[in-house]
Amino acid sequence: MMRIASVYLLGALVLLTTACKKNKRPDSGHIGKNSTATGIAYNAKEGFSTPKSFKGQPTGPNLVYIEGGRFVMGSLEEDVAGVHDNVERTVTVQSFFMDETEIANVHYLEYLYAVQKDSSQEFYESALPDTTVWAGEMAFNDTYVDQYLRYPGFRMYPVVGVSWVQAQDYSAWRTGAVNNDLARKATSGGKKAGRKKKGEEAATDATAEAASKQYSGGRAAIETGYVLPNYRLPTEAEWEYAAKALIGTQYLDENQSNQRIYPWDGSSMRKSSGKKKGTMLANYKRGRGDYAGIAGKTNDGAIITDEVYSYPPNDFGLYNMAGNVNEWVWDVYRPTTFQTFNDLNPVRRDGYLDDEKNYGKKDNNSLLDNRTRVYKGGSWADIAYWLAPGTRRYMDQDSATATIGFRCSMIASGRKR
Repeated sequence: MMRIASVYLLGALVLLTTACKKNKRPDSGHIGKNSTATGIAYNAKEGFSTPKSFKGQPTGPNLVYIEGGRFVMGSLEEDVAGVHDNVERTVTVQSFFMDETEIANVHYLEYLYAVQKDSSQEFYESALPDTTVWAGEMAFNDTYVDQYLRYPGFRMYPVVGVSWVQAQDYSAWRTGAVNNDLARKATSGGKKAGRKKKGEEAATDATAEAASKQYSGGRAAIETGYVLPNYRLPTEAEWEYAAKALIGTQYLDENQSNQRIYPWDGSSMRKSSGKKKGTMLANYKRGRGDYAGIAGKTNDGAIITDEVYSYPPNDFGLYNMAGNVNEWVWDVYRPTTFQTFNDLNPVRRDGYLDDEKNYGKKDNNSLLDNRTRVYKGGSWADIAYWLAPGTRRYMDQDSATATIGFRCSMIASGRKR
């Protein structure tokens, strides 16, 4: 009897498993063997090719996943200048990736090496950071002018003297460099290609063959899944959302326990609890003539910039979203951005609904036009007020200073993580 019962149970499990397999619907991760629209087989010889399975968008080098959501964008600090250019409003930002750190000198030198090797001398010279941003008629900063960018001791310090245009050019180069490397590894099996089982080997060969069909001009086609979206500067909304990292204040359902003035809880610039209580949370200027405090454990550890992994990360795992260097964002600056905006993935690309003619730059009545870009975050030379994510300033897209750097972001495409 026991044997008969076991046979029946085994048969029921087989039927259940078969039924589950038959009822399984294709999704973007596992598309199935045949098209559900035409019935034609995917990846047949001379036929339409698509990856058999897709694990989701890979995380590019140095990137951190930022889960999107709703937040109140705008300044929480007192508007001491009375400009009212970032009034609070509720917006939603889709999920994206952002660099864990600011782009460092060594990263930019890697770019300059590639540009010098593969581009014209004219473009190479246009890509060079302006090291004279450190110079001052009444300041002895000669060491920084000569050594900050290239001396090995500054390799992991944030690159400065880079304009908004140069940051965009770097992002474009980085996209190509990363995607070419990913495609090369994918189509060649990668460095760690070990011995595979017969079925796995066939599947890998089919995927590689599909990829090779769509691989031309040194870049894989987007359909292969080996291509990341573009690296780019973050929008102002993305940057502010990532800096506040309100995910760390969430305690139940959609409730958040508090807003944040800075990328951490509270109004103090020092750690309020734990073993490192009293240590500085950011690199900033504490007052007139005070860039670091007195020598010893009570100061912020840096007179100018500091290494990109210095200071604790916020709740998204991002370093130096307040202080160290300001950071360029995508947006054109307008003081009325809070009035004319889209509440889903807002960005201001140009003078739409607020034309540059309204500001009279040609008549020297204003500095604003469609080349005026926003930068945020505060720097080693800024007081604490500018470290609040909601504060914003602007500068011409071709200008550069010793207090502005950048980091890249990337949209998160397709399936939820």
